[in-house]
Amino acid sequence: MSTIQIRSPYVIFLGGIQDKTLAKTGAGLAKWCAQDVLGQIRLSDCNVDLNLADLTLEQALAQGAKSLVIGVAPVGGSIQASWLPTFVKALENGMDIINGLHTNLATIPDLLKAQSRGTGRVINVRQVTTEMPIATGRKRPGLRLLTVGTDCAVGKKYTALELTHALNAKGINATFRATGQTGIMIAGEGLPIDSVVSDFVSGAAELISPDNQPEHWDIIEGQGSLFNPSFSAVSMGLLHGSQPDAIVVCHDVARERVSTCPDYPLPELKDCIDLHLQCAKIVNPRVRCIGVSVNTSSLDPSKRRAYLDNLQAEFGLPCVDPLIDGCDALVSVLQEQFQQPVGQVHA
Repeated sequence: MSTIQIRSPYVIFLGGIQDKTLAKTGAGLAKWCAQDVLGQIRLSDCNVDLNLADLTLEQALAQGAKSLVIGVAPVGGSIQASWLPTFVKALENGMDIINGLHTNLATIPDLLKAQSRGTGRVINVRQVTTEMPIATGRKRPGLRLLTVGTDCAVGKKYTALELTHALNAKGINATFRATGQTGIMIAGEGLPIDSVVSDFVSGAAELISPDNQPEHWDIIEGQGSLFNPSFSAVSMGLLHGSQPDAIVVCHDVARERVSTCPDYPLPELKDCIDLHLQCAKIVNPRVRCIGVSVNTSSLDPSKRRAYLDNLQAEFGLPCVDPLIDGCDALVSVLQEQFQQPVGQVHA
């Protein structure tokens, strides 16, 4: 897997975005790497606020910022021309640009020239630099959990991070396996699964979670959704390559339509659970859904608990908002149901 080095401290660049769901990279870093974040840089047309200190590039440099992290992920991964002056000035002044977009910034002439004039580097996190194998379908030693979802950006990464933390806090050996640009920036290693050629996605997922000790958990960050026509292909490849022993289904209570395809309503949670289990059983017939993770930030606090309790009664599974409730309830299910390694059904 690829390992990157991000020089800290750093500042998060938000450009001029209008939709907070596009700032999940910046939001993730603000939460999980807060000790390294000095603040945010927003252009005049930006109305998204990560509740960080607003800085100009000059202020960030004066405070010792070493890296400018592109904290947004617009659909298609393209950059705006209005961003380039900030990037050029950052590179000329020795600041690295950490790029998680599909666009390779190292090919942009203005940035190439800026790198030649300064000491800053462009670091493209979302570029696959090694050859990927096709999947073997071989069941690997160790235990694996994959976070899946009703749509994109519904909490799969946050759930995987919180669950890994909760398992380790209980003395259970677990590793967060990053499959997206933000997760890679947080973990320091991983594979940008949506940048892998489609034939090799499942093979890349096998690389992400290699052979391990029988009691070890790999907590694999999910991507996309089987119900999102835009990104379902990467979701299926990741599901089959992960060969999960367990899944957690993630959902945003405020979401009613598929984020990139508004003609499509979001699936019912039961349908989401059933389809993911059906597809996962192709590679691991003993896979189980062990809980539901819900982003309840849009709910009135007085209604939040009742909503989760109703879901829990419906499915007979722990239903939590991991950023509020933690993941101890999910850990308890894993401890109860996986006292012995299971799912090792293939030679």
